[in-house]
Amino acid sequence: MRAGGILKLAALVSVFFLAVFLAFQLLEINMDFSLANVFGSMPVEEGPTRLHRYKCGLSKPCPEGHFSFKMASGAASVVGPKICLEDNILMSGVKNNVGRGINIALVNGKTGDLIKTDYFDMWAGDVNTLITFLKTIEEGTVVMMATFDDSASKLNDESKKMIGELGSSSISTLGFRDNWIFVGGKGIKTKSPFEQHIKNNADTNKYEGWPEVLEMEGCIPQRQE
Repeated sequence: MRAGGILKLAALVSVFFLAVFLAFQLLEINMDFSLANVFGSMPVEEGPTRLHRYKCGLSKPCPEGHFSFKMASGAASVVGPKICLEDNILMSGVKNNVGRGINIALVNGKTGDLIKTDYFDMWAGDVNTLITFLKTIEEGTVVMMATFDDSASKLNDESKKMIGELGSSSISTLGFRDNWIFVGGKGIKTKSPFEQHIKNNADTNKYEGWPEVLEMEGCIPQRQE
């Protein structure tokens, strides 16, 4: 009897532990299922939409076969102009290659490579240095110009005619401390669509003695010939 009782007690204990084990297993399964349901039903938070950056900070990309550009005139006599082409800063105050007068960047119309930059003081400088520079520009060259402070006082008819032949419509009326930005080319057959001009006017000037900064962006057709 004593041995039989011990066997019964052992069997009961075994059944008890088996029941507890099965209970915990079922509870774990239920918990996992419930947690899966909870987390599975939670919305997934997406990161903020990243705006795509285009070359030179343009608002939209240029089509194939075009060069992206963005430029700004100088601000009064304090901040120099800035010229960017294909995400490369060609001229700026940071690069220390801008100055009072007319700032010019010459670019290969086929490759977009920079040929040279220079600036010409049209307040105290010699307009003949500008004329000599303009005569060296080769056919098919993209010409980018931006003013800083005064860019017109020393201009004469010859220099204005030469810039007009690059596609400018406004050079003939450019006056003292006007702001002007322009993209043209040697050998262009029509007037350029890339030009802005604002007159120095005491009634409308943003800065004392100077008009507001001009900014322009666009896509320059790549020369195919």
